[in-house]
Amino acid sequence: MSEAIQAVKPVGRPNSSLELIENTDVNKMASQLQAISNFQSMVEKTLVSGQDYGVIPGTNKPTLLKPGAEKIQMLMGVASEFEVIDSNEDYKNGYFDYTVKCRLAHNGQQLTEGLGSANTKESKYVSRDGWSMKNTVLKMAKKRAQVDATLTIASLSNVFTQDVEDMQSFNNREQTETMNSGDAVDRKITFGKHKGQTYGEVLKSDRSYLTWLQQNGRNEADRKAAAIVLQQGEQRQKPASEQPHSATSSQASHVSPSQQPASAATRSLEDQMPPDMGRSVDISDEDLPFD
Repeated sequence: MSEAIQAVKPVGRPNSSLELIENTDVNKMASQLQAISNFQSMVEKTLVSGQDYGVIPGTNKPTLLKPGAEKIQMLMGVASEFEVIDSNEDYKNGYFDYTVKCRLAHNGQQLTEGLGSANTKESKYVSRDGWSMKNTVLKMAKKRAQVDATLTIASLSNVFTQDVEDMQSFNNREQTETMNSGDAVDRKITFGKHKGQTYGEVLKSDRSYLTWLQQNGRNEADRKAAAIVLQQGEQRQKPASEQPHSATSSQASHVSPSQQPASAATRSLEDQMPPDMGRSVDISDEDLPFD
């Protein structure tokens, strides 16, 4: 019986890690490892610090960023495809969670894949309106999947890392640099007596708190949001006479005396205008269009 079993045992197929090692062409493996090392060195020389990857103080390896992952894929001649494999879209409560798979292929043949996920409860999103972050977290999940797949296909895990916590400072910087007035107004305060309120709401109820926050915010994003909202509030409170003149008004002010009729009938019409017409009006905090 044992001889029969031995006879049907597949020939040439290793059934243990030791047999796999014994059947490996050592010279070919050495050549492949050298090729990987050369590729890693070329990548490190090609990518730009602060743009393609980031060096986090106190960490052992730099963090690969999306531009760097895209460059590596171009160097290798691979294409990426994305698929949302899991999602949770809670429109009622403004919670969104996505898991994305990134497949890398060459000439139509899949070589590897990576996974990435993101949700609106992450620390960098929790202070913002969840509904407005839906597309943002989907893009973040896609980016993380792409970086994960790139690190695998290029054997770069010993050169770069993709630790989410290490990337937090870069995400904060990205969030600050791309912040617009809408983001600032909808941003939520996460601490103190106005916790849970948006910057726009606090502007109407406690402007002095935003002034304090502009100088003492916990991070650069908080300070910038306060500055943007305060600036918007000041613009809306300026009298009409201090607002920038339109091109039409500017042209009218340069009309020559010969083009400006000064008849008695015109002066009489001006005298009949209501006294409030043309007078600048002060706008209070309650008039600001922030929800």
